[in-house]
Amino acid sequence: MKSPASKAIAKSTQTKTLVVTGVIALVVATGLAFSRPVELHVDGQKIATDVPPVTQRQEVFVPLRAVAEALGADTRFEPKENTIEIVRGSQTLEFRVGSNKAMLNGAAMTLRHAPFRVRGRVMVGLRSIALAFGVKTRYDHRTARIDVDTPGVIEAGAQPDTEPSP
Repeated sequence: MKSPASKAIAKSTQTKTLVVTGVIALVVATGLAFSRPVELHVDGQKIATDVPPVTQRQEVFVPLRAVAEALGADTRFEPKENTIEIVRGSQTLEFRVGSNKAMLNGAAMTLRHAPFRVRGRVMVGLRSIALAFGVKTRYDHRTARIDVDTPGVIEAGAQPDTEPSP
């Protein structure tokens, strides 16, 4: 039989555990309530995707088809081989989901991270997109915004630089 003192200690421990769990849940819920999803922009245009970009430590992963199509590339998926080919102009990138080995215009290259699937969409590292297609990419964690910019393309809504009229 438990003594009254041991019952009081057990009840106190349960209460502390409950309070700590509640505080942690409140902090996480508050963080999620004030967080915002990462926005993806290609050449100034916001790209709507059914699977949002994934951020992990120093790497950002984007849904490949959405970015490739926004850049004007053709995407071909071979389900039996689990391979993907992306053709943009004269550039061709080929790789297999789950492997960090790829081919860029017939030359072997190693991706920093292997492409993976999220809810049926292939996610690829933002750096791989930049390297393969010669675009500029950046992720601003403060504003939760990813920009993919094609050199020479004017951002949507922006005006080209012109000399002021006399």
